[in-house]
Amino acid sequence: MERGYLKKYLISFVILAVIIAALAAIHIRTEGKFLTLSNWALIVAGAVVPTFTAWGLSFLFAADITDFSVGAVIILSATMAGTLGNVMGIPGILIGGLVVAVLLMSLNFQIYTLTGIPSWIAGMGMTMIYESVSVVYANQRVGRGLQVVQLKDELRMLGKAPGIYFVLLAGLLAAYFLYNKSVVGINIRAVGNNPKVCRQMGISVRKTLIFCGLIAGAFFGASGFLTESYAGRANAASGLSSISTIFQSLAAVLLAQVMQKKMNLTIAIPIATIFIMAIFNAQTQLGVRSGTWQQVVLGAIVIIFGIFAQRKTKGVVK
Repeated sequence: MERGYLKKYLISFVILAVIIAALAAIHIRTEGKFLTLSNWALIVAGAVVPTFTAWGLSFLFAADITDFSVGAVIILSATMAGTLGNVMGIPGILIGGLVVAVLLMSLNFQIYTLTGIPSWIAGMGMTMIYESVSVVYANQRVGRGLQVVQLKDELRMLGKAPGIYFVLLAGLLAAYFLYNKSVVGINIRAVGNNPKVCRQMGISVRKTLIFCGLIAGAFFGASGFLTESYAGRANAASGLSSISTIFQSLAAVLLAQVMQKKMNLTIAIPIATIFIMAIFNAQTQLGVRSGTWQQVVLGAIVIIFGIFAQRKTKGVVK
């Protein structure tokens, strides 16, 4: 028993030592810019949007749902947040972002539950529809000589410090409670694990999945209004390109699943997201171009974390 504990502590010490050495090496290579307070404040702020998306994905995965339309939903949510925000201010940003995402995810789950179509197939179709809507709207605005919705600078306080950190804290509290402490969160995980047993126990699978869509939609809506507040605008996507916008969040969820043995999943997600954003920040400071080797690294992260997250899963992994 003592040898087992000693081995675990030794492995943890080695991992920690490697991480510290890597951070120090990057800090030296970036001429002392990487391990600065201002740089890490930037990293944390940049991790907020993918963190909310990852929280939403965690509920989908818990219910055994694979939905490719998430990226397109967030783009439409951000667009509406900007549109209403410029008219109504902060309330418009919140209402526009949250309502659109919740309605679209509710529609998706209605389709899954009523038709019986596998979620990944239906989600792919909805992705193309939502992308088309965003492109048509963007083209109409460009045709009138307008920009794709640009949020006014004075309304972007939710995407800047300290507002963005308060939103992150609120999201963490909501995700932790809903996933771990609420009845609906427990039911979602139960349905994802074995829907037949849930039916025998009197749990309404359809109602639980609908609630799952509503909760995930709320987190995706937060990603939408935060995207508009942080970046000022959300670009329309086509040809299923919106799917790639959630890869960082996907990698964060997979890493958080690996970390789940040591800490709660909802707490592990922001830590995982910050870690991934730090990797991209380091690459940028080291001169690695975005869209090339950075995407290669992200793809490798998804594969590696996916292997570790599913290494004990038997059968087909959805």
